[in-house]
Amino acid sequence: MGTYKYSTEFRADAVALARSSGRPVSRIAAELGVHHETLRQWIKTAEKADRPETVAASAKDAEIAALRKQVRELEMERDILRRAAKIVRGRDELVSRFEFVADHRGAFGVKRLCTVLNLSKSGFYRWLKTAPARAAKKAADAALTRRIRQVHAESGRTYGAKRITAGLRADGLMVNRKRVERLMRQHAVRGRRLKRRHRIIVPNPAAQAVPDLLRRNFTASAPNRAWVGDITYLPIVGGTFLYLATVIDVYSRRLLGWSIADHMRTELVTDALNAAVRTRGGQVNGVIFHSDHGAQYGAKAFADACHRAGIRRSMGAVGTSADNAAAESFFASLKREIRPGRRAWPTERAARLAVFRWLGFYNHQRRHSTIGYLAPVGYEQRSTTLAIAA
Repeated sequence: MGTYKYSTEFRADAVALARSSGRPVSRIAAELGVHHETLRQWIKTAEKADRPETVAASAKDAEIAALRKQVRELEMERDILRRAAKIVRGRDELVSRFEFVADHRGAFGVKRLCTVLNLSKSGFYRWLKTAPARAAKKAADAALTRRIRQVHAESGRTYGAKRITAGLRADGLMVNRKRVERLMRQHAVRGRRLKRRHRIIVPNPAAQAVPDLLRRNFTASAPNRAWVGDITYLPIVGGTFLYLATVIDVYSRRLLGWSIADHMRTELVTDALNAAVRTRGGQVNGVIFHSDHGAQYGAKAFADACHRAGIRRSMGAVGTSADNAAAESFFASLKREIRPGRRAWPTERAARLAVFRWLGFYNHQRRHSTIGYLAPVGYEQRSTTLAIAA
């Protein structure tokens, strides 16, 4: 009968009995039902194991085995860290480490991966449980980003987060502005900004003194209560300029009249004023027109044009742009949105077309912060509708 039939405990007890009884091995073997040569072999093996050199060899073998196991563990940890470094680099470190554990748990096990990457195992399982909700949020953010890009493109790539949020809400999408700001920042969608420049106004010394009827109050309770006007320059390659004069209704910020010319004579501002009067159907008696102290606005021809239309003139202090802030703000928006980098137009025709296109966009589509992020024409139409309904 082979030795594999006997358990380790049985063999150890048989050897102990043979050693302690003093009787022949053959008799003890017969009593135990074991072949006597088998029992003798068991005794020899036990004696060999009891020798000091054998015990030392066994301890050394155990130590070597433990060291080999430790080396395997360290090599595995090194492999995990190398793989993780390629994935984690340049990303959200915590999230990407969780993703690494999810992708490699079959090869290394969750416990080992979390230990090596210094993660909480419970935290990983919590992250794994919320994966469907995160996937849904990611898909929603992607869809919203596409809409943000669309609104941004429709504005000529000029809108910032506030106007884009207003546009999305107008389309029925209730979205938080901070979320829009976050997605714009993540995807490098930026509105245009323009550095403020200061200019010196040259008054007409012969002009009649005109009072300031607005005193920086650029609000009105209805259309045709107060208008503001100003002039700006449009640079052309080669060092020449066109000049743009405007008339804006304070109530709705609507551009009522404008004129472009290659000069700054008084007819530039009178043409813009007459255009505004025509826009309002000539019913402008009593409206206040506010401007700076530019020589064109102080000229007798302009004063006569205002008198004929029944318009009351108003002027701010000399050299103070804040006294005509509504008109200044309009020009700042125009230059920011059609002159990125303050580049000059190649030709006068190109400048006229660019300005003409933007002015139409401004009145009918561009969302204005002062009037609840509506376009000026739409704001006037809504006000008329509400007045009729009341």
